[in-house]
Amino acid sequence: DAVKIAKSVGYINAGTVEFLVDKQGNHYFIEMNPRIQVEHTVTEMVTGVDLVRSQILIAEGYPLSDPQIGISSQSDVHQNGYAIQCRVTTEDPANNFAPDTGKITAYRSSGGFGIRLDAGNTYVGAEISPYYDSLLVKITTLDNTFEGACRKALRALSETRIRGVKTNISFVTNILNHPT
Repeated sequence: DAVKIAKSVGYINAGTVEFLVDKQGNHYFIEMNPRIQVEHTVTEMVTGVDLVRSQILIAEGYPLSDPQIGISSQSDVHQNGYAIQCRVTTEDPANNFAPDTGKITAYRSSGGFGIRLDAGNTYVGAEISPYYDSLLVKITTLDNTFEGACRKALRALSETRIRGVKTNISFVTNILNHPT
């Protein structure tokens, strides 16, 4: 139980708890972080809970049950559908995933129902240096089925155009197209 783990180390605030789940449905604790995770967009999409806002409110002293957060018990959190996050980075799969640098000369993002974009420094004219994270944009898709979330992710990736730096878009596309 995540709450028991947090309390056992004296942690009282919002955080992220990660587990692995095996084929039999057994959960195995991996780690807990007192910060928001890059993958938080997946949880937000399938639950409808604004995790960043909730974490800030909790840090300000609001309980989970406060109407601004609206979680009185675990039964208040519902999973609706499937979400996939694709991280578009300047990493070059053909060069052992080394980050690429340069100026973004063209950028076009995708969109549509069930597609969320979280972009950082991705715009025409942006200088991508080796001193920062290689993440350009997170594309998170939501659908009623896992296959549908994959299809939306593939479409969103195929509509995304980034020129001036190498990206991992083709690599992520290959992963999504793989039958496993």
